[in-house]
Amino acid sequence: MKKLLNLIFHRVVLVAAAIVIQVAALILMINRFSTYFSVFYGITLAASIVAVLAIANGKGNAGYKIAWIILIMSFPIFGGLFYLMFGGSRMGSFLKKRMDSMRQQLIDALPPDDSILEELEKENPDAARQVHYLMHHAHCPPYKDTYTRYLPLGEVKFEALVEELKKAERYIFLEYFIVEEGIMWNTILDILKEKAAAGVDVRMIYDDFGCIMKLPYRYDRKLEKMGIKCCRFSPFIPVLSTRLNNRNHRKIAVIDGHTAFTGGINLADEYINAIEKHGHWKDSAILVKGPAAWSLTVMFLTMWNYLRGTDEDLSAFKPEALPDVPPSSGIVQPYHDNPLDDNPVGETVYLNMIGRAKRYVYINTPYLILDSAMQTALCAAAESGVDVRLVTPHIPDKWYVHAVSRSYYQVLMEAGVKIYEYTPGFMHCKTFVADDEFAVVGTINLDYRSLYQHFECGVWLYNTSTVEEIRDDFLKTLEQCHEFDIDAYLSRSIHRRIATAILRLFAPLM
Repeated sequence: MKKLLNLIFHRVVLVAAAIVIQVAALILMINRFSTYFSVFYGITLAASIVAVLAIANGKGNAGYKIAWIILIMSFPIFGGLFYLMFGGSRMGSFLKKRMDSMRQQLIDALPPDDSILEELEKENPDAARQVHYLMHHAHCPPYKDTYTRYLPLGEVKFEALVEELKKAERYIFLEYFIVEEGIMWNTILDILKEKAAAGVDVRMIYDDFGCIMKLPYRYDRKLEKMGIKCCRFSPFIPVLSTRLNNRNHRKIAVIDGHTAFTGGINLADEYINAIEKHGHWKDSAILVKGPAAWSLTVMFLTMWNYLRGTDEDLSAFKPEALPDVPPSSGIVQPYHDNPLDDNPVGETVYLNMIGRAKRYVYINTPYLILDSAMQTALCAAAESGVDVRLVTPHIPDKWYVHAVSRSYYQVLMEAGVKIYEYTPGFMHCKTFVADDEFAVVGTINLDYRSLYQHFECGVWLYNTSTVEEIRDDFLKTLEQCHEFDIDAYLSRSIHRRIATAILRLFAPLM
């Protein structure tokens, strides 16, 4: 009985019930007005026309626009109203002002370093153009003399994170999309409580939607009682709203401003294979030690100020000293992607890497839902003789997304792209590596939500030893993959083909 009551009164059930009531009320209202059919139909049709015009003439990805236009044209009475209610990423003037303040804080804390850019322009113009873009359009500077270590599995990242957390003296900042009680999080939480009791400034940000099935309601209050300052990103409330579109998908851990982690790994047991959900979970992360860790620190602090409505002086958190690390070469450039500034930083970085590759591009991604620009870039690279290889999951976490991902295989393979699926289970890495020179490790998937609607981050690397580590891990992973059989895929039954084609139409909304 207790379990039944807990299920009935679970926040997800209550929120779902509230949303169903809202939808039912909307339908009831429409039905009520249907007695004045001609007038009502004219008003809703006008709303749909306005919505289509706004979509067609507004900024944004073409695939996302087409999906909404199809939906509105299919359901002219409901479609326009639904888009106007929660189809975009609009902000009120108050939130926009706070977001602009967040952006300005980041610009002030991360001034550009043109000396590195000048050196690169002589050494490698392709690298220089990428650095220029991230420095002047994403406001994220490049760094030298920074040690990086590629962490090829969740278990490896967990061990390294625990080791670094125990060394914290001033502060620990954590920002994650998913947190779930279990071996991984409980181990980390014990360290956080101990550090907070010792006077270390411990702060946590988690995405409320990402944790809705993972953590108890208002878990932030529980952490606050332990001495851990905590913010929920965009608390999930039972109201149909555009806020549902923009989630905080970043994974950042910062220790004392000189050590940081990011990558695909959340704080839950499937990420370290302590439990099995979709076979073996293949994931990765990167450890950054030295000057470049400051950029990830600033990303956290600007988000913290935005969520808390505070205006802390970021310079007060500058590391007092940098740790002794092995000598390092190359350029390290952490960057962020804000979905509300109409600048698709994550996609631009990926497109630049694909377009400038001369020998190879190797990509790990859990989802493959491509817009026309990304599909064209991958095909053009392969057709130009570049060795383009993609690894995706064999055991999916979402069957419908996996079905849509596979629908892109044919056109890519016909262009010469080689596609592999990770046979043991689920591939969750988000890594790019090209020509033994460039690499990215981050949180950004190859789908519309990651590229256009979520807060994301990554680390771009040039000529560091880590680039070769990422390449070697990719090639080692291929030994556990099978190359996709396009003939078997094309022999599917007609009803499966039709179902996939319909899903594909609405892929940008998934």
